[in-house]
Amino acid sequence: MRAITAYFMATLVAYLLASAFSTLMIMAGLAEMAMPVSGADVLSAIWFDWLGLLSSYLPLVAIALLIALPAAGQLHGRLGLPRRFIYALGGFVALIAIHLILEATLGLIGFAAVRTTFGLALQGAAGGLAGWFFAYLSGAKA
Repeated sequence: MRAITAYFMATLVAYLLASAFSTLMIMAGLAEMAMPVSGADVLSAIWFDWLGLLSSYLPLVAIALLIALPAAGQLHGRLGLPRRFIYALGGFVALIAIHLILEATLGLIGFAAVRTTFGLALQGAAGGLAGWFFAYLSGAKA
């Protein structure tokens, strides 16, 4: 039960961070174009994206982590690398894989922010933090 709870919490963390990072990239692009962007605008946009992406991006994140986290557990067992590191790596790869697979199979980039390497790395960072969080919540030792 602990692992299931940790999975759902990690999925939520990955979704919220990845969505927020994407929104922040877009808002930064607007600011670079001399568009006035207030803190309230940024918070409003993040909230709007969290709600707007629930039916599309959250399921993709959930599926990606449902594959990556057990795979990371298997790698930990076989390679003996620290669990928190290997789960973080699994989450990192999972969120990057979402975007690369969408682009390769459908020819589309779901988030404008992932058109840059930095934006794609931020998505991976959200997954990495979620993987680390999963390992932490599931009682894994460092």
